[in-house]
Amino acid sequence: MTRRPALRDHVATMIMSRAAAVLAERGDGVSMADIAKAADVGRATIYRYFPTRDALITAMGEAALEDLGARVAEAGLESVPVAEAIARITRAFIGSGQYAALVRGQRGGCLDSAEINRRISDPIRELLQRGIDSGVLRKDMSAEVMLTLSGGLLQAGMTLATSIGGEQASAAITTVLLDGVRSRSAD
Repeated sequence: MTRRPALRDHVATMIMSRAAAVLAERGDGVSMADIAKAADVGRATIYRYFPTRDALITAMGEAALEDLGARVAEAGLESVPVAEAIARITRAFIGSGQYAALVRGQRGGCLDSAEINRRISDPIRELLQRGIDSGVLRKDMSAEVMLTLSGGLLQAGMTLATSIGGEQASAAITTVLLDGVRSRSAD
C-alpha cells in the first residue's frame, strides 16, 4: 500500500487543477458541485479531500505559492541582464498556469502576504529597481508602480496564454513591459 499517499496526492492535485480552471473560467461563484463535475468526481470525493470550499481554495493557494515561488527562485533573476530577467519572470508566471492567479489575487485572503512578498513580489521589485538604477527601465516611475502594472500584465497574460499559447503570451508581455505598446514609428 505504499502507493496510496501518491494516489491521494494525484487525486488532490487533479481536483485543484480542475477547480483552478473552472474558477478562472466562471469566477468565484463556482460551487463545490460545479468543481466536482469539472473534475469528474463525486461531491463526496471532493469533500473527502477538501472538507470545505475554503480548504480547497487554501490548498490551491498554497500549491500556487509553492510552484510560483520555486519558479521565481529558479529563474536566477540576479544573474542575467534586466531584459532577460523580465522575460524569465513572464515565462515563470505563464508556466505556472491558472494557480498563479490565486497568488496574485489572494482569493479569500488564504495566503500569507509576507510569504508572497518574500518569495514573489520582493525579487521582482528588486529586479525592477535594478532596471531603473541601470537605466534599462524608465526613471519616472517607481519600482512599486512598475510592480503593480506588471502584475496586471502578467495576470492578463495567463488568460491570453489559453488562446495564443504560452510562448506568444510571454513574448507579448515581455515586449509590453520593456517597450510599451507605442509603434516604433510614432513620435
